Amino acid sequence: MAGNSFGEIFKITTFGESHGVALGVIIDGCPAGLEIDTAFIQQELDRRKPGQSNIVTQRKEADEFEILSGIFEGKTQGTPIALIIRNEDQKSKDYAHIKDSFRPSHADFTYETKYGVRDYRGGGRSSARETAARVAAAAIAKQLLAHFNIQINAYVSQVGVIKLEKDYSTVDLSKTEDNIVRCPDAETADKMIELIKEIKKDGDTIGGLVSCVIKGVPVGLGEPVFDKFHADLGKAMLSINAAKGFEYGSGFAGTTLRGSEHNDIFYTDEQNQIKTKTNYSGGIQGGISNGMDIYFNVAFKPIATIMQAQSSVDKHGNETEVTGRGRHDPCVLPRAVPIVEAMAALVLADHLLRNRNSKL
Repeated sequence: MAGNSFGEIFKITTFGESHGVALGVIIDGCPAGLEIDTAFIQQELDRRKPGQSNIVTQRKEADEFEILSGIFEGKTQGTPIALIIRNEDQKSKDYAHIKDSFRPSHADFTYETKYGVRDYRGGGRSSARETAARVAAAAIAKQLLAHFNIQINAYVSQVGVIKLEKDYSTVDLSKTEDNIVRCPDAETADKMIELIKEIKKDGDTIGGLVSCVIKGVPVGLGEPVFDKFHADLGKAMLSINAAKGFEYGSGFAGTTLRGSEHNDIFYTDEQNQIKTKTNYSGGIQGGISNGMDIYFNVAFKPIATIMQAQSSVDKHGNETEVTGRGRHDPCVLPRAVPIVEAMAALVLADHLLRNRNSKL
């Protein structure tokens, strides 16, 4: 199976399955001498872990990590960094009933057809539990980005039809962690939480949007043609389980504007820095960061596992019926917030290191 690595210079390779012994990640290309705050890595994992509230899966995993290599006396050595997170609360029997059946909108059919085998326990490699490894790696990437004063803030901006009708610049993003749905507006968050609880009672699921803002990005990240910065961001976000769409800057709404309305006019500020009066470009022009805020949305579908009976077929083509069992998220969004930040951090770290030798 290919496709388990991400990045060119700051490169990660994840491994492990949802119900296997452990998940893990190898980070290659991290510069030597970076001081590592292990408490911060655990803090990031805690934001993603299951069982943290009554609107997410109740699987109980501490998600405590172990460092196997690459860090000595609190600093990176420039050698491969290996981290593992052991699985502790697997309940594989919850999946025995779908051993030979294909769950609607899951990876069961495509994995079975492509590889001839599949790990049906929680989806194996296709499970969103794999993202714990990404978050662990990105916690190191974020510590690298801190040296460049780059800040990444993701938050839930929509659940179903309930939408935060405010621009990111008008809300206090520091309040994102103040509620269990991770929406920085308390009134909107309460409505989102109630909707998720109602959906959960029905044995159903709901999707929505995670928005992300990146501040402090220097001018010049991204490469022309195939490695445009927004293209790499898009690939990163669409690699997240249940992600169905990505838009940056004005996105699809920008299609309703004229060029005279949409163009970002340049000016020189009081510090003699070139800026733009508007930011429909979302901080990226010609595939290269222009120094303005980078902002984007990621659309997530309703989780495919529902606690309702659905018709399907088994691997022999026979009609069957499947019903979700065990512990599952009624809405992926609260736990997707740190994952979106993680993938953004990995893209930024990689492009910062790529950009070191872009000019003399």
